[in-house]
Formats: sequence, C-alpha cells, structure tokens
Amino acid sequence: MSCHDINRLREQVVVYGQSLFDRGLTMGSSGNISVRLEDGGWLMTPTNACMGRLDPAKLARLDANGNLVDGDAPTKESFLHMAMYDERPQSGAIVHLHSTHSVAVSCLPETDPCDCIPPLTAYYVMRVGKLPLVPYHIPGDPALAGAVQGLAGKHSAVLLANHGPVVAGKTLEAAVYATEELEETAKLFLLLRGQNPRVLSAQQIADLEARFPRD
Repeated sequence: MSCHDINRLREQVVVYGQSLFDRGLTMGSSGNISVRLEDGGWLMTPTNACMGRLDPAKLARLDANGNLVDGDAPTKESFLHMAMYDERPQSGAIVHLHSTHSVAVSCLPETDPCDCIPPLTAYYVMRVGKLPLVPYHIPGDPALAGAVQGLAGKHSAVLLANHGPVVAGKTLEAAVYATEELEETAKLFLLLRGQNPRVLSAQQIADLEARFPRD
C-alpha cells in the first residue's frame, strides 16, 4: 500500500469521525475507528481523542504485530478491534461508539442476549443481522476481548452491555453505515416498546440474507 493510499485512508477516518461526532453519535473522547492496511497493519484513532477533532497525521499506525509505527498511541480499546479482526479476516474496518440509543438497549434488563434488537427493517437485517449482547466488563478488562472474540466469528456486530456497539465492515464506509443503521434501529426499537410491532418473518430475513450477504 502506497503512502498516497494510506494518507487517503487517514483522511477518510477523519471525515467519518467528524460526521459521527457532528450528528451526536459519539461525544467527548468516546468512540474509536480502525482500518486494516494491506501490509497486515492498522490505522486507529488515538487514545483520548475526540472524533470531531481528529488530525490525520496523528492517527496511530500499527504494524501486523500491533506495534506502533507512527502517530499517537492508539485507543486504549484497541484490543476490542483486534479481537474482531482475529475472527473476521474479511473485515476491513471497525467502528466502536457509545451511541445513546444503542447503549440504552444494552442497559435494558429484558434485552435478549442472543439478539438484542428484533428485525424491524430490511436495512437493519442487511447491514447488521443478529446482534448478540456481550456481558458487562469494566472498561479495559482484557477478558472483554475474549468475550467479543467468541461471538465475532458469527456476527459482524456485537453490543457491549452498558457500553456500546462494536461493528465491523468490509470497508470503512460499510462499517460506518452499519453502525448508523444499528443506532437508528435501536431508536425505533425504544420508540416501539410495548407496541407489539410487526417484525420481518423468517422467510423475509432469509430472502434478504441470500440477496444481500454481509461480510
């Protein structure tokens, strides 16, 4: 991968980070983004960085062994990204947010741990699919990586209890779009609580998954 290509990815991370921040999907220094590089390394947002004020030159670049090559130190939640990538070699990018409605769903005691949000819309099924709940761990607990890794092979997105979503995609654009779809569907789910909403049938879901396979 040329320096030009890496710089282009750096700019994309900044643009998407700014977009997520501007729309209130991440706040303060919460949330992080990573992109897989062709040499086996990664670009990651730095630790304690605001997604709305990222500097492309300061994004952490890691080699294939996770060692810092240049830029600032990576997000302290980098182990979450590594856990997903280990199980999803087809994924090219990961987004982790503390987005309000998704976190709200993760706090509900009646949330189905195998499938946190029902299949309310076709686009949710197409971009997210089933969303399992990862039990609560204190932030930074290395055991969280193992819990995520155990689910990542079968799911492109997981929801961390009382924390937020971790979403993988073939590209950065795909990962961002899936994260946005998850957040909007979480909002719909909360609005429809107690209303016995109509959800997609098993056949409708199967038809979507056959026509629009996720990574």
